[in-house]
Formats: sequence, C-alpha cells, structure tokens
Amino acid sequence: MDLTIIERRNTAIGKTIERIRALGKPESAALEQMKAIMSELAARAELFPPEDFPVIPGQSTANYRLAEDAAHGFALFASIVLPGRARPPHNNGTWAVIAGVYGEEQSVRYARSDDGSRPGRGTLRKEGEITVCRGDAIALTPKIFRATNVRGDDPCFQLQLYGTGAGGLPERVCFNDATSGAYKVLRLGRGVGVVTAQQLKAMLHDRAEIALIDVREEGVFAKRHMLLACSAPLSRLEIRMPLLVPRRSARVVICDGNDGFGQVAAGRLNQYGYTDVHLLAGGIEAWAAAGYSLYSGMNVPSKAFGEYVEHRYHTPRMEPQEIKAKIDAGEKVVILDSRPLAEYRRMSIPGGIDCPGAELVYRVHDLTRSPDTLVVVNCAGRTRSIIGAQSLINAGIPNRVVALKNGTMGWHLAGFELARGQDRFAPAPSKAGLAKAKAAAARVAKRFGVRYIDVATVREFAAEMDRRTLYIFDVRSPEEYEAGHLACTVSAPGGQLVQTTDLFAGTRNARILLVDDNGVRATMTASWLIQMGWEEIYVVKDTLTSGPLLKGAAPVEVLGLDRIRCDAISAADLKRALDASDAVVLDFETSLRYRDGHIPSAWLAIRAHLADNLKRVPGAGMLVLASPDGVIARLAAPEAARLTTMPVKVLEGGTEAWRAAGLPLETGLERLADVTEDVWYRPYDRSVKVEEAMKDYLAWETDLARQIERDNDVSFL
Repeated sequence: MDLTIIERRNTAIGKTIERIRALGKPESAALEQMKAIMSELAARAELFPPEDFPVIPGQSTANYRLAEDAAHGFALFASIVLPGRARPPHNNGTWAVIAGVYGEEQSVRYARSDDGSRPGRGTLRKEGEITVCRGDAIALTPKIFRATNVRGDDPCFQLQLYGTGAGGLPERVCFNDATSGAYKVLRLGRGVGVVTAQQLKAMLHDRAEIALIDVREEGVFAKRHMLLACSAPLSRLEIRMPLLVPRRSARVVICDGNDGFGQVAAGRLNQYGYTDVHLLAGGIEAWAAAGYSLYSGMNVPSKAFGEYVEHRYHTPRMEPQEIKAKIDAGEKVVILDSRPLAEYRRMSIPGGIDCPGAELVYRVHDLTRSPDTLVVVNCAGRTRSIIGAQSLINAGIPNRVVALKNGTMGWHLAGFELARGQDRFAPAPSKAGLAKAKAAAARVAKRFGVRYIDVATVREFAAEMDRRTLYIFDVRSPEEYEAGHLACTVSAPGGQLVQTTDLFAGTRNARILLVDDNGVRATMTASWLIQMGWEEIYVVKDTLTSGPLLKGAAPVEVLGLDRIRCDAISAADLKRALDASDAVVLDFETSLRYRDGHIPSAWLAIRAHLADNLKRVPGAGMLVLASPDGVIARLAAPEAARLTTMPVKVLEGGTEAWRAAGLPLETGLERLADVTEDVWYRPYDRSVKVEEAMKDYLAWETDLARQIERDNDVSFL
C-alpha cells in the first residue's frame, strides 16, 4: 500500500463524512445531495487502487469498512464484486447511497407488492433499472429491493454508505429470484475495517479488548515486528486463531509487511465469522513510518519482562565458572532447569533436574532439605532463569537462590560440556513439601494481590463470553493435564504461559482464569501475569472437583476444516506412486522438522506462498500434499486445485502416518520450493556459527530492557 495514497484517501473520506453528516436527517432532498457528494468521492478512482482491496482466493466478493460513525449512524464500505457475479433481489434494511468507482453493475429495482404477512414468502414489482458506472450514484430507502449483475470483464468497485454503524446493520431480506416469491433473512457482514498506524496506536491504549495479529511467516516476523503483535502466519491462521482469539466478536487488527497477506487473512477471518476485523494500512512499514518502535525476536513482551524483573529486583546471578567450581568442590548445589522436559532433554547442565517455571515453588522443598544448599535456576538463555530464581526468592524459601548467568548457552560458551538426553524430573511434593509450597504461595498471593474466585463466578464470566473474552488455562504439567482435565480448559503450563504469553492469549485486556489442583502453580503464574500488566487475572478455587475430567489432549478447532472435501491417499499407496514416478509431494512441514526427516523426493513448501511454490515443482501424475497431521495439507487442497492441472490428493494421516508405517525418510534441506523463513531458528537450531548466534541472542535479550523503556505500549508493575 502506498502510504501517501492512504493519507489522501483517509482525508477525502473524512471530508465526505463531514459533508454528509451536515445534511442531517436523510430525507429525499438530503439523499439526492448525498448522491452528489458520494459521486465526487467515487470519481477519484486513483484513491482506491485495486491492489489495496483484493478479493481473497476462492471468493467472488470482498467488503472493506472504510469509516464508521456509530454515534451518528454512518458506515462506509468499499465493495468489490468479480465479473459474472449476480445477486438476486435484496434490500439493505436501512437507507443507502451507492456510488461506482470502476466497473459496471446492472441494477434492477423492485418494490414489495405483498403485505408481508407470510414469513419467507412475498411478491415483487419491478420499478426500473440502471447501470452504475464510475461517477454514478443511486440512493436507496429501506423498502427498495434490487437485483444486481456485474457486467463486462472487470471487477465492480463501489463505495456504499449505509445509514447505521457497521455494528448495528439490520437484517436484510433476500429473495431467491424475482418471481418465485421465496426469500430468506440475512445479515450484512461488518466487512474488513482499515486503520492507520495512529488509529491503531490509540486502540492499543483505549483499554478495550484488542488482538493484534501479524500474519507473516514466523521467521519473517522474528526479524521485525510490533511489540504487542502475536504471530499467526497466514499458512496456519485457521489453526492458531481459535486459541489466540476465541471470541469471534473481539476486535482484531491484522498486520503484515504491506505484501497483501493481511488483506487475504482479514477477508478469511471475516468469512469464518470474526465480525470486527481491521487491517493496518501499510503494514509494519506504516507503523515504523509513524515513528513507532519495531522489535526483533520472539515472545518479546515476556523476554523484556524478564530483563525488567532482573533490573527491578536485582535478581542474583552466578557465572558458570563459579557454579562449576562449587560443584567440583563438592559443595551442596541443586540445579533446577526451568524449561519444559523436551527442551531439557535436548541439552542441560550436568546434574540438573527438570522443574519447569511454575513447578519450582511447588516441588523445590523436597529437593532442598538443607537450608545451606545453593539453588541454581537455569534455562537456555536468560528469561526463565531470572523469573524462576525470583519466583523462589519471592516465595521466601530459606536457601540462597541464583540464576545461572545466560543459562545453558552461557555454560556452553564458557567451554563446559552439556548433558543430553537426560530424564531427571523433579518429583511431586511430599505432604510436608506441599504444605510448605502452599504457605509460600500464600505469601506471594498477599504481596501481589492475587485474586481468587469460585466456580459460580466462573459460570458468571462464561455467561458473558459473547462480550468479554475468557481464557481458562490449566497451568499444571502437560502430563497431568492429559491424565485428567476439565473440558473448558486449555493446557498452558505456568512457566511457559509467562514465558510465551503471546502464544496463548492473543486478546489484550481479556479475562484470564488459572486452574490447577491445589492453587500453588496457579498462584505463582498469576503473580507474574499481574506484574506483566494483565489486569483481570483470577485463580479458580477447587476447580478440578467441579466437573468430570477428560483424558488425553484437548480437541483442536480448525477454522473451515469441516467445509473442505478432498481426495486422500494412504501412505502405502503414496509409496507405490512415488516408486512409479507418478506423484510429486509438496510438504508443508516446518523447515526445521523437514530438515530432520521427510518423505523422500518431497518438496518443502509454504502454504501462503503456494502459487509461487508450485511453479518450482515438477509435474507428475498427481500432486500429493503432506503436513505433520494432514491438517494444513487439507486446508491447502482447494487452493492447490485452483492453481494446478494435476489431480490433487492429501496424504491421509499426514507424515505422522508415513512414519508410523515405518516407511523411509530422508534428511536435509534439499528440494526447497521456498526459502526457510517459515519459523524462527534458535541459536542451537543452527548448523553453523552456533556460538556467534548464541552471543547475539544473549546481547539481544539484555538490550530489550533499554529498548522497551522507550515504548509506552506495555506497563510492567
């Protein structure tokens, strides 16, 4: 998007709305004047370039909300309809003025000739017709019906002004055709709003709920993004959004790199029932041009918070060399690794015990029976070491507690060996250990004002979920969650929730409820979220006894998946087709996992770049789409079918089924249909210059505290 055009467009729209508002009540004379005013705006077609208002693939229409003035009853839309699209007779339920920007729309006008006494049935009387072209405008009253048809080879672009705010658009009556008499009642969607960087800045500070979603690939996002943006790549949007933004009426702002992906994502969300979707005009470049800060890295609010905590509390830390010397000297030292078990197993400090984040205060007491035992908390870098160590200090345990400076990376850079494949997990607390943990959590709750609610209050909050976003997170370990959890909860281990809040709670200013079995882990997690600036954080008392417990992982909602019908192929049949050179496989796995093992001869692709990726893939008897569990492949199937002449099939059960069948895999990053920008590569994910990447990462973490001081979008306590 051209920022100059955006500024000129917004100025012109603002002046148009002011002139229309000055006309007062939209009686016949006023409507005629509105037509003239709207025609003037529509005649300036240069302000509405087609690339700023695309129609998403697979759709024939798009609606962008250009202005909304609910207090005075205006909503201005840009409406785009592709050639050949015809709409049967319908009304608007309110007065409207429609002006043509480009293209031609034939409009046949009708009036109802029945008395409206039969629901779903009525009769129409034709009153005339007109072709709306550039500069033309028509005025419609609520009782006017019209059938439309886009003529010619070009899309039809119109400006449509409605007599009520987009949030209050009334239901419209839509007849099946002009003669059958049958009709149905529909509601006009709110369309996609367009906001400037300045408007978005104001939204972030108005204390209302807002979800800022960046739809670029994660690797691109990590290079440069807005502080409060959550990463939900267009390639995985249907999977990420139900978890990040569960309330469909929440205010959502989509941003991108001014590359068109934002328009596609916003239109897609509109199709999936999100009713208050906005697009940041000009993407992150517009944000930077307005003088606002951009950040690199992942989980930046949480990472910056860790640095803030160290500076505020002067969290003690110890150099790897000093800790190693104490261990070698036989001193009493307990090393607690505050990361999830999978990360711990990959690399850890020799002798370290895995005890992730919120588990520390819960499990530490039986591991440090002697008060003169030094407790060292580590993670891969800095944040979880700092938060973990400060958690134990805040809880008031009698031992000396320190954070391992720079975590396992610091240990490695100091020249010490790391352990790999370890399986030492802190055990559940004894009766005495649990009593100490509860007492410690009570002290923390009092200090930081943790609020507790009962199940009855949860039900009250649930009754308001259409107006307020409600997250209910079970902060116990994933293993405990799968052993038994409430149906309404999402697994979010406490340490990871604090470390990666933007992966769990995409809607700012929402309500967050925390659940566990005895309150310790939920209380510790709540204390940190409160300090991060989340205002409505509650710990739910006695939750796990309030209903039946379900076993296993929670079901995952995927937007639009149930609408897709596609042909499937089994792993065995795909193997035979590949052996016969009768198939080519497009794999939507992440580049990291693809590197570690993929179907032989498969091509790595990025779903959002599918059109370009297919140009690099050789033809074959059929195109087979693969992804880890087959979900992204299914989502991509109709998109691929529109882009290729090859028959398209989806690998049934995904590459997990291929692995389960014991079929061969190959490793490496050969046959790339795209660049490896789909995910962020951590320093230890790299195969070259690992130490250099570690140093850069640690310097980045340290600098975040200074960078965030210059930004007013977060307020840590």
